[in-house]
Amino acid sequence: MSKQSGLGDRLFVAGYDFSGDIGSLQRIGGGPKPWDVTGIDKSAHERIGVTRDGEIGFNSFFNKATDRAHLRLSPLLTTDQILTYCRGTTLGNPAAAMIAKQINYDGNRGADGSFTFAVQALATTTGLEWGTQLTAGQRTDTAATNGTGVDFGTGSTLFGAQFYLHVFASFTGTSVTVTIEESSDNGAGDAWTAVTGGAFTAASGVTTQRLETARGQTVERYLRVATTGTFSNAIFAVMASRNDSEVLF
Repeated sequence: MSKQSGLGDRLFVAGYDFSGDIGSLQRIGGGPKPWDVTGIDKSAHERIGVTRDGEIGFNSFFNKATDRAHLRLSPLLTTDQILTYCRGTTLGNPAAAMIAKQINYDGNRGADGSFTFAVQALATTTGLEWGTQLTAGQRTDTAATNGTGVDFGTGSTLFGAQFYLHVFASFTGTSVTVTIEESSDNGAGDAWTAVTGGAFTAASGVTTQRLETARGQTVERYLRVATTGTFSNAIFAVMASRNDSEVLF
């Protein structure tokens, strides 16, 4: 694949699409924290990885409209929130997600009249996870739907997976259940079946969820998103992180 720009990206925060209010993202990072274990007999640093971490930092514009950035970010909620960054909005594109706490909302009024806010979200419990979009950014279903399969490019993996869901406003109906399904050949001969541990709790409005399968669970090459329930309008986004090696949280 050729090099890409960051045009057309998205940022979802706790079930709200703030993409139009975000001017830039300063950091999307994670991984284990380095612990310096340099002995006095060494002439260079020695480091080992310890706890996992993650951060998404961004600048937002001032927008006080209903459910836009200011009214949702300014309360500085102390509860955990899920953030998902989408590299474009093409099915199968990369995405990054994490459970995090928002730790600031720092305004800056420039001499030129600009008014922006710096926001930093730091991961809690699981760190930042890179994965793959199982919806093309946001997806809208008006009835129960089987989505298009996404090819993860290799055969089955043996170390489980994690899944992130945002259900956005404008939901109409009783509830929608979003389920991850798998197949070894995109349903050609191996019928699609639900991933064990891959069904999100039924949602009836704005919500976010993270699922984690068993650590030693086999996950097949193709994944897709299926919806069931009673609804006429459900807008949602799903990201999957399939583990190629053992991952512990």
